[in-house]
Amino acid sequence: MEHNSSRRKALKNIVLSSMAGATLSSFTTDETSTTKKTTALKGNINHSACRWCYSTIPLEEFCAGAKEIGLKAIDLVGPKEWPILQKYGLHSSMCNGAEININKGWNEPKYHEQLIKNYTEMIPLVAAAGYTNLICFSGARKGMDDETGLKNCAEGLKQILPIAEKYNVVIVMELLNSKVDHKDYQCDKTAWGVELCKRTGSNNFKLLYDIYHMQIDEGDVIHTIRDFHPYIAHYHTGGVPGRHEIDETQELYYPAIMKEILKTGYKGFVAQEFIPSWPDKMAALRKGVEICDV
Repeated sequence: MEHNSSRRKALKNIVLSSMAGATLSSFTTDETSTTKKTTALKGNINHSACRWCYSTIPLEEFCAGAKEIGLKAIDLVGPKEWPILQKYGLHSSMCNGAEININKGWNEPKYHEQLIKNYTEMIPLVAAAGYTNLICFSGARKGMDDETGLKNCAEGLKQILPIAEKYNVVIVMELLNSKVDHKDYQCDKTAWGVELCKRTGSNNFKLLYDIYHMQIDEGDVIHTIRDFHPYIAHYHTGGVPGRHEIDETQELYYPAIMKEILKTGYKGFVAQEFIPSWPDKMAALRKGVEICDV
């Protein structure tokens, strides 16, 4: 009897230890996660991340961590840093460096001369490096009506689009919210951006659909993607409200959005553009990628 009692106690301890181990292993989805775990991604989404959100991390360190997570690219990096991306086998999925800034864009003719010069010089560099997307901005309204903004943007962009076509580079205008982050920005509605695409008459001008920004300014994200996906060259993420992690702490359900993007036949990149609030920023990035990896 004593022997059987000891055996029962031993078996009970084994079961309890196994349950405890299973419980501990389940806590890998929050900020306690480490960036050492190798992520097995499905391969349906081409994952990227915006460099500026991780600017406190040295670029080489960030690239090494991004590569380990499974990212294929980094967004918003200019020519001086492309060699570092290339060293780690990462693509520059949205190039920058030709724009003046968000508020001084194509909707004001007084900036056209400088913008045309900048983009004329940058487009061949993007192509020579093997990249495709180059960002641009509409600029602030400053009292300008929608029609005037469309007319001015189209007139200016038409001066560089033949060069973009020659080099197979896509000029991509970002949709930004004008309610919270970029007050007075003109390209703040998808329909306005789509109309601009039509007026340029070129497949080398498209939109960067920032899910965070458009949820704030117009909502109806999945329906918008269904209707306007032919005009979208790139996607950004971000948690609403606050632009932090895209997990259950915010209002959007990113797996459904990613599935809808895939349904359109999209083969480009989805870049994480949330500002990490977790102490371990790379763990936050890993989690964002996992959420979007449908």
